[in-house]
Amino acid sequence: MRILTGIQASGKPHLGNILGAIIPAIELSKQVGNDSFLFIADLHTLTSLKDGESIRNNTLSVAAAWLAFGFDTEKNYFYRQSKLAPYHTELMWYLNCFTPFPMLANAHSFKDKAEKLSDVNAGLFTYPVLQAADIVLYDAQIIPVGKDQRQHIEMTRDIANSVNKKYNKDIFVLPEAKINEEVMTIPGVDGAKMSKSLNNYIDIFLPENELLKQIKKIVTDTTALEDPKDPDQDITYKLYQLMASKSEIAEMRANYLAGGYGYGHAKQALFNLILQYFKEVREKFDFYMSHPELIEEKLQIGEKKVKPIAEATIARIRAEFKF
Repeated sequence: MRILTGIQASGKPHLGNILGAIIPAIELSKQVGNDSFLFIADLHTLTSLKDGESIRNNTLSVAAAWLAFGFDTEKNYFYRQSKLAPYHTELMWYLNCFTPFPMLANAHSFKDKAEKLSDVNAGLFTYPVLQAADIVLYDAQIIPVGKDQRQHIEMTRDIANSVNKKYNKDIFVLPEAKINEEVMTIPGVDGAKMSKSLNNYIDIFLPENELLKQIKKIVTDTTALEDPKDPDQDITYKLYQLMASKSEIAEMRANYLAGGYGYGHAKQALFNLILQYFKEVREKFDFYMSHPELIEEKLQIGEKKVKPIAEATIARIRAEFKF
């Protein structure tokens, strides 16, 4: 199966991205018979970030994180959207011409962002069409996404199917969304869903002292140190149990219920766990960030490998237009 995942270059992946997307996607890529297409969606990033140097640094950070977690670039495809931009944007234009205006106007993500952002640009409005081009350009079959992206994959199928019906042939593969309904929302330091836009995330790649400062910002209630506490209502505990062993979880839970165990103790335990759990990953991330030429090399190899697939798709659709 061809599996495709795009990651925006809006910053380093945080703990929520890692537990909810990166680790599951890499495990999926390891399954026999699966080919994974992982691309950095730097063209999409322009809808919210216009500074080239920031996009460049974020791209390196995102790539370094995936490499540090063990994404196999030899078995799979690893590339930047912008380096294949002539194919992505050309296909986007063709798909634009098959996309009904009301479909885009009714997109949940656009409505939500339009209400919250001051920069409501055309790129945000046509985002789903570029996303559709990103997917069908590589004949992707499976798209792992969160529940909030389900509509975009349905739109991709509708747009691609319109083209297929027009020319009465399977020009595009119709992708399927892979949504793990069991994946829980990773809470941020304030208890809301961990998000860069909410600035409530934990960055596991920070130096130790800065990481500890982030963890200490986790919101707690006012229960006194000596009193028992409800672990199921505490953010620190919820994060801890996502990474700890069964015995470690049981021990912390007992500490909460017994009393005499403060939230400061729990936060220190979470800090120690993150350092232990991600020790090798943190070291690899720092190594790659210190050697950006190695990241560049792997991306260029992936871009060269994926280019013929994009060219073949563009050739198929051009043939119908007699271009």
